[in-house]
Amino acid sequence: MKAVIVGNGLAGTMAAKSLRELDPSVEIEIIAEERYPYYPRPNLIDYLAGVLSYEKLFAFPPNWHERQNIAVRLATPVVRIDPATGTVATGDGRTSTFDRLLLANGSAAVIPPVRGADKKGVFVLRTLDDAQAILEALTTRRRVAVLGGGLLGLEIARALRARGAEVSVNEFFDRLLPRQLDPPGAALLKAQLERLGIGVRLGASAEEITGEGEASGLRFQDGGSIAADMVIFAAGVRPNVALAKQAGIEADRGVIVDDHLRTSHPAVYAAGDVAQHKGRVYGIIPASFDQARAAAFNMLGMEKRYEGTVPSNTLKVVGIFVTSVGLVNPEGPGYEMIVNEDTGAGTYRKLVLKDGILAGAIWMGTKKGAADIARLTLSRKNVAAWKGDLLGDGFDLAGL
Repeated sequence: MKAVIVGNGLAGTMAAKSLRELDPSVEIEIIAEERYPYYPRPNLIDYLAGVLSYEKLFAFPPNWHERQNIAVRLATPVVRIDPATGTVATGDGRTSTFDRLLLANGSAAVIPPVRGADKKGVFVLRTLDDAQAILEALTTRRRVAVLGGGLLGLEIARALRARGAEVSVNEFFDRLLPRQLDPPGAALLKAQLERLGIGVRLGASAEEITGEGEASGLRFQDGGSIAADMVIFAAGVRPNVALAKQAGIEADRGVIVDDHLRTSHPAVYAAGDVAQHKGRVYGIIPASFDQARAAAFNMLGMEKRYEGTVPSNTLKVVGIFVTSVGLVNPEGPGYEMIVNEDTGAGTYRKLVLKDGILAGAIWMGTKKGAADIARLTLSRKNVAAWKGDLLGDGFDLAGL
């Protein structure tokens, strides 16, 4: 059996690794548009910050694919898929055949409709080439405006501030990390960012990137403006569905898959940022791992159901640890919230319960207990008997 994987990001590489672990005889070919071997995308942030060298970006030794007997074709865009004949055509004029195909071609950075987005000095961060371009520009462009106050935007801001750049974060919504935090937690994070020299502008809807051919600043819809000779969009991503649609494979926001990660064609699967499962495109690392593993099993005829992934993020933004798990801004009746905030210590902890079961948690300013509360939330632990003590400093979460 031959498996072809389109894309060598997290989902594609982990699927290939799982296929090889499950079946030493399966023929595996990865076809990737990028010219680099697999690197974890979070490594790009540390590379930007100057704390990770180029050589340490990559997840595996240079000969890993050969040792695993996995064929890899880099810098080779796939231009057409024909599920009926089991063939994949690539930009170099070659054709590969497959018995099973996995679409793991990820997503692309969204560039909102802001006038001047095509000017010199405007960037996104999605690939290693993007990171290289930003670092090159940083030698002469030192005033950076990041458009987007989500996870990526804040991590970019942290990294470039570490390089000594003047950095501002400009967020459309009324708070930072709108998907991961509630208003009190976001306010605490904003104050921390500002103390460390990163400007924050909320409710900021960018209208135009000013400058004659090159970025010189931002103008907002409310009439405000800031100076900036580098603008970085961190406004989310959009799944790369064009290839699937061209092949007649059903797609919506992402490529639609069932509980076995199978698309509308029985020989074609999808995993990672490109996949849409039960109406949801996750775009997070844990989901890519889960989906890649399940897809590998099912491509080999070993049934493994994918039942979704509970969102969980842990990051360190300019010195403050932030863990967000599950449902943190619940809507509707029946939810109970337990909050402990210590502004002096810079900590904020919140638990969301439904019928005594942990449905979500925010854990900020401390690592102590964060891993345990994430574990308990992901396992939907019923904590009704301890809810009055859970946020006490002496309570042993590890014992639950």
